[in-house]
Amino acid sequence: MKDELEINLDHNITDKPEFRDNVHVFLDREHAGIILSEMLTSYKETDTIIFGIPAGGVPVAAPISRELELPLDLAVVSKITLPWSTEAGYGAVAFEGTIQLNQNIISRTGLNPDDIKDGIEKATIKVEKRFKEFRADKTFPNLENHTAVLVDDGIASGYTMLVAVKALKNKGANKIIIAVPTAHLQALEKVAPHVNEVYCANIRGGSSFAVAEAYKRWYDVEDEEVKEILEEFM
Repeated sequence: MKDELEINLDHNITDKPEFRDNVHVFLDREHAGIILSEMLTSYKETDTIIFGIPAGGVPVAAPISRELELPLDLAVVSKITLPWSTEAGYGAVAFEGTIQLNQNIISRTGLNPDDIKDGIEKATIKVEKRFKEFRADKTFPNLENHTAVLVDDGIASGYTMLVAVKALKNKGANKIIIAVPTAHLQALEKVAPHVNEVYCANIRGGSSFAVAEAYKRWYDVEDEEVKEILEEFM
């Protein structure tokens, strides 16, 4: 599999070859963020803004912001989940209204228009609530002439990341970079053409993939932890 990954990597994807197709390579999200900061040293003290995707992406983004001495902000997005599962999604909604749908999943699951409308409404409400709760009165930054680095704790399908990319483009980002600790190869190949660069320490292939498997210590990040981090950085 390592040879396959070497062959298939797109020109704008940078990884750590020693991590390829391995699991449990990070102690936790903090450790993963430090490793990513080492991969992003060329952006230290530049006009770059780090955008963490709540909730799991924020503990990864915080050490990147700290180590590179760059401002930390948020790109609030949410999966549109299936009516019978809060874990599985068929699209995503971003803070400024961008919607991305996975038509293949919609077709396979037989979702009807009312199901989809209801799912979009629920995701939109969640995003609007989180956007207000996390940002309070802080104005969204002007991204013109700035580089934006989008950070999450991993990419499984790519749809959440794609909607975040579109949202920052709509906000005028001059250059967009994705930085994630772990991702499935197919997902990276899906998102890479839409951004300038991708940094992913741990790329994995295969028929099954779970973000959590890249970490020795994995837990669901609560909103309170996100707020505590933002108190320090925003």
